[in-house]
Amino acid sequence: MSGAPHIPVLLDEVIEALDPQPGVVIIDATFGAGGYTRALLERGATVHAFDRDPDAIASGRTWRETEQTPPRLILHPHRFSEMLGVMTSAGVAKVDGVVMDIGVSSMQLDQAERGFAFSSDGPLDMRMSQDGESAADFLNSADESTIADVIYQYGEERQSRRVARAIVAARPLETTGELARVVRKALGHKPHDKKDPATRTFQAIRIHVNGELDELSQGLSAAEHLLREGGRLAVVSFHSLEDRIVKRYLREASSTPSASRHVPMVTQDDPVFSKVSKAIKPGKAELERNPRARSSVLRHATRTATPAREAA
Repeated sequence: MSGAPHIPVLLDEVIEALDPQPGVVIIDATFGAGGYTRALLERGATVHAFDRDPDAIASGRTWRETEQTPPRLILHPHRFSEMLGVMTSAGVAKVDGVVMDIGVSSMQLDQAERGFAFSSDGPLDMRMSQDGESAADFLNSADESTIADVIYQYGEERQSRRVARAIVAARPLETTGELARVVRKALGHKPHDKKDPATRTFQAIRIHVNGELDELSQGLSAAEHLLREGGRLAVVSFHSLEDRIVKRYLREASSTPSASRHVPMVTQDDPVFSKVSKAIKPGKAELERNPRARSSVLRHATRTATPAREAA
């Protein structure tokens, strides 16, 4: 529903993981509606907030903390994959914490005109940064095999070829409602189905249009370079593709040997992260309060003194 209040997912657990103290510097890599940032500011932290969405940045500019001297909220209209270069340019070499809330924000989902959801009809857009190739651009120009590969890889849709064939046959597509109807017809949609069959396709196209998985990998590497010894990393993900990347990254960064050919070998004596948590999921009370939290997973870890590895 448009205008629904923003409820930060796993907020208490994220704040406990970051343990912000007055005066520390923390990066909120995915500012959105500012739920984590607000809690961090209330604990006395200075926050550098990143978001590629100009609407999120514009909203943040109204916060009084941006006007303090020195400001305790510094907004960066950039992708979080760029945070190492942006922070270096800002004269900040190390920070005490980084929080990342991966995926689409509630603010984006609740605005039909942004085209992220099929719950209300809107233009087939899905661009977080509001520029570049839109979902409609991609679906109306890409060949059938490319569309099928995207839906299979990022949506884990087993019938991706059937869906892609239906999309190509229905072109041009201009609205979220049109796309949802095409996917439902291709897959068969029964009113009592627990999950709308269009969900996986919408997820896949959104991830592709925004390059979300590459962003996540690059953002994790940037956090590794920016966190001081003892600094905390907290990452909230919302589906298995994201969580798999985070889990694998933390496993490789905290143990030996590295499974990646792109980074130097790490030995048991020199991991770059320690105190890696298990997957933390929302409790019953939070799920009742915020149904959107149901698929969320938090993982967190603490930076060691080991120099950061070369970026992939």
